[in-house]
Amino acid sequence: MANRALIMIEGASNGRLFVKASRRLNINPIILSSDPGQYEYISAEKGEAIRVDTNDLDALIRECSRLRATYDIAGITSPWEWFYATAGKLCRHFDLPGPNPSSIERCCDKFVQRQLLAEAGVPIPAYRVAANATDIESAVAQIGLPAIVKPAVGSGSSGVRLCRNVDELAEHASYLLGGKHPWRSRPRILVEEFAQGPYYSVEIMGGEIIGISAGDFCPPPHFVFRGYTYPAWLCNEERQRIADVCLSCLRALGLGWGPMNVEIRWTRLGPVVIEVNPRLAGTPIPQLVHAADGVDLITEHIKLVIGEECDLRRMHSHTAIARLLVPDRDGILDWIEGASRAAAEPGVVEVNLLAEPKTLIVRRGDYRDCLGYVIAASRGVAETEAILQRAVGFIDWSIVPRPAIGE
Repeated sequence: MANRALIMIEGASNGRLFVKASRRLNINPIILSSDPGQYEYISAEKGEAIRVDTNDLDALIRECSRLRATYDIAGITSPWEWFYATAGKLCRHFDLPGPNPSSIERCCDKFVQRQLLAEAGVPIPAYRVAANATDIESAVAQIGLPAIVKPAVGSGSSGVRLCRNVDELAEHASYLLGGKHPWRSRPRILVEEFAQGPYYSVEIMGGEIIGISAGDFCPPPHFVFRGYTYPAWLCNEERQRIADVCLSCLRALGLGWGPMNVEIRWTRLGPVVIEVNPRLAGTPIPQLVHAADGVDLITEHIKLVIGEECDLRRMHSHTAIARLLVPDRDGILDWIEGASRAAAEPGVVEVNLLAEPKTLIVRRGDYRDCLGYVIAASRGVAETEAILQRAVGFIDWSIVPRPAIGE
């Protein structure tokens, strides 16, 4: 019998975890990418990568057909939201388990998502869509300030900003419409009411609520995560209200297969849906769930992809907390140290530094600002927080000014 293979369309931040999980299931991971060189972990994990235009569905079909001559293709997926609908189309073409690509595409368009949720009576912030600066000003006049201004299609908080006054609004509108933001589709902007309150991330697999984490951010105006705690400290009534809202989202959007992630703000009116993501949450949430509950979301996702039954039973009940390492200035990362001492601290699950010395640091106000993260886990919140504080205290770095041109 031919070797079994898992086809991954592009790699994203969780790609290394998909490669490792696939190998644990005795399946050969093959990454199809327009630029395999962007994923340094491929060579480190001795993975196989093939260069192909991943924006060309016909090219992907031809490549997968070619691979079927050598491999038994067990499943096709993508850890990256941009290509998850494409993976769904490939699954349908090759008669493999996968998500409904139409539902994924509707969900990834945040304006369409908002419309569908509103029609179903799901609590969401007030919103307007805009295509130019005049539209943005008109939308803000209706919604009021402060307001969230963000691309209608995007992920990882890229291009998302809290605008607290007209000057910030004009500045961000100029950024989004002036050619600096990397649009992957025609420019459309959402202007939304700023839903204020604690932030929660809800992890779902096939319609089953796995758990809820609490997140906190660096200071505004951007939404760069500083840390997560899993599970979130909620009473039974709060947990049930969040679960009910999330399941209403899935029905409204036609989702129900595989992983989903719903972002919630608990406002004075209760849970309000900020966004529904038709995929696994990014790093470090899967690692937190694994450390706290023993549930490996990535492995269980792959099981669904290859047509096997997933196992979401909790193996234990711990508290896991992640602290993201976020710089406070731009420049050149002169040095970063202390990771090995932090990793040696009892109770530390993972220390991952994402930037190396001499890297240019340019803060963008999104997920790319993170220099790394530390995860700790134990049986209690206070104990885990103490472990994390000790571990993070070992890590330090220096960012020096970028030399002027000509120096």
